[in-house]
Amino acid sequence: MAIARASKRRRISPPDSPSFVEPSSYVGKSTKASEWNLEQQYEQRPREQKKDVESTRLPIKTAEGRIERLASPESEEETVDSIFGSDDEDVSDTQETEVEDSPVETPIRQQITEAKEELARIGTLLSENPEEHVGCFRKIAEIGTSPNATIKKLALATQLAVYKDIIPGYRIRHLEEVDRLEKVSKEVRKLRSFEQALVTNYQHYIKELSKCAKASGDGPSEDTASMATVAISCACNLLLAVPHFNFRSELIKILVDKLSKRNRDGDFIKCLETLEKLFREDDDGNPSLDGVTQLSKLIKARDYRIDESVLNTFLHLRLLCEFSSRGSQTRIDKSDSTDGRKAKTKEFRTKKYRKILKERKAVEKEFKEADAIVSHEERNRLQAETLKIVFVTYFRILKTRVPNLTGAVLEGLAKYAHLINQEFFGDLLETFKDLISSASSEEDPTQEAEAKPLDDPENPTSHQDSLRSTLLATTTAFTLLEGQDAARSASALHLDLSFFTTHLYKTLHAFALNPDIELSSKTLRLPDPHDSSSSHSPSQPVTTNNKVNLKTPSVLLLRALSSILLPRSVPPLRIASFVKQLYICSLQLPEKSAQAVLGLLHQVMKVHGRKVAALWNTEERKGDGVFDALRGDMEGSNPFASTVWEGELLRCHYVPAVREGVKGIERLVRDIK
Repeated sequence: MAIARASKRRRISPPDSPSFVEPSSYVGKSTKASEWNLEQQYEQRPREQKKDVESTRLPIKTAEGRIERLASPESEEETVDSIFGSDDEDVSDTQETEVEDSPVETPIRQQITEAKEELARIGTLLSENPEEHVGCFRKIAEIGTSPNATIKKLALATQLAVYKDIIPGYRIRHLEEVDRLEKVSKEVRKLRSFEQALVTNYQHYIKELSKCAKASGDGPSEDTASMATVAISCACNLLLAVPHFNFRSELIKILVDKLSKRNRDGDFIKCLETLEKLFREDDDGNPSLDGVTQLSKLIKARDYRIDESVLNTFLHLRLLCEFSSRGSQTRIDKSDSTDGRKAKTKEFRTKKYRKILKERKAVEKEFKEADAIVSHEERNRLQAETLKIVFVTYFRILKTRVPNLTGAVLEGLAKYAHLINQEFFGDLLETFKDLISSASSEEDPTQEAEAKPLDDPENPTSHQDSLRSTLLATTTAFTLLEGQDAARSASALHLDLSFFTTHLYKTLHAFALNPDIELSSKTLRLPDPHDSSSSHSPSQPVTTNNKVNLKTPSVLLLRALSSILLPRSVPPLRIASFVKQLYICSLQLPEKSAQAVLGLLHQVMKVHGRKVAALWNTEERKGDGVFDALRGDMEGSNPFASTVWEGELLRCHYVPAVREGVKGIERLVRDIK
């Protein structure tokens, strides 16, 4: 009998002895088996596929007008993943946490590009149908709150274009509580809602412009200065585009605040040109009244320490321009009816017809109010109120004797002199006499030793400025009586204009020797290379700094001479004195001024040719002695004791037009004889 082999016992756990080592073959086989069992178990597990759930929601229309479909909400229940899936989820959660901790910033250029696209899209929607996209106004304003200065400027410019496009041609009034509770149709309610939303957002936009324009304080940064420039430019364009709409005073205040500064930069000139254009193109009078009121308050608040160009904006006003022409003194405009006392024929109207006419008149009145038609009476009233404010400002400046604004005031009074009440003539003439006397004392070479000479290098233009002031005062004094019987008005109001005539006669030689007689402050010229006080380079053209920069001294001189010499009631001695002096001055004047003076003398000879024809004949002298050209008294200069021999020199002038002018005057004198 065979002996049975004993069964082999296996050790389940290794002994505690460190010397025991399990054979490598068993270790490898057990490891592979365990791995195979795990993979097999994972392979036999069912797969979980993500099924596409069909959305049962209806499509919606967004505020921008696009149609979108909403996806179905995802189930809140989460399935338990496998061991590997949970590990991946932990890793992804860790990565998302790291991404949230360090967000990626969008580049500035990309932000600007996205803002441009969004602003263009919103602007297109508002331009196409503003009533359906009222909420887009607020979206543009929210984009403008970006910390990036470029995006802010783009938002301001976009709002400017949108408001210029959609603002209606009438002024929107604020709805009261009674109007809100009133029963109206659906279309009217929709229109009112749009108008109120437009006015509200427009007001916020103007406040933002005012805030940005005021940011340019002392030492502003580059972004702040550029933002202020964009805001002022938007305000100027908006004021010219929609001067009839709401909040016009706020827009004018932005411009006036900028004009209160003394530095003349690009924004200052832009505001100045905008106000001038607004005054020129104003038809109803309301914008001009608002602008003049705020400018007069600014001038008074600044104690008249402003730039003269701000005051010169009053010269562009349309003040009673429809009635600036004067009536004829020789005829009376007859009315259409032959007999004014004759009663008009009355048409028979029934009671029903009168009721219909009354209703038609009420409807026509509503149409006129809706069309914002300003009647002539209302416009004249507004322009008269504007003129009153302008004259009050001028008289205050004359009373305070502000030196840098006196010329601008005289220029304004000379333009609107025919609109001044006769009660102020005496006070104005006395003021003009004081101005001329003070100017004459400044240019008198025999004054005190402490006084500065005329050629003081620290004040090179004082002499020219005083001459301009005297010219403006003389022109204004004669313009006050222009279009009326000067002799009758002067005697009735006890006005004496001989002072202005005598002073102009004494200053004719000074005007003839003035090198800038044909130049204004806007004329480019090279500075004096020998003037040490000049800060400009010799090759850089500059402009002079005259008090008034609108007319040249030559034009002012001709205006004053025309007022003195062309009336028919001028005595012969005065005509002869001026003709002799003007011939002497023509030898020294530039060619254009010489042509203008000879043209004036040609008109004088047509009116007073027989009175002064003896000046062209040596055998018909009416006085004894000699002619004194330097004597200030016209009666004592003895003009008829001389002849106009200067005409022989002018016949050899290098300008053909001057030669022809002299020959034309001589032919006129021969025809008179």
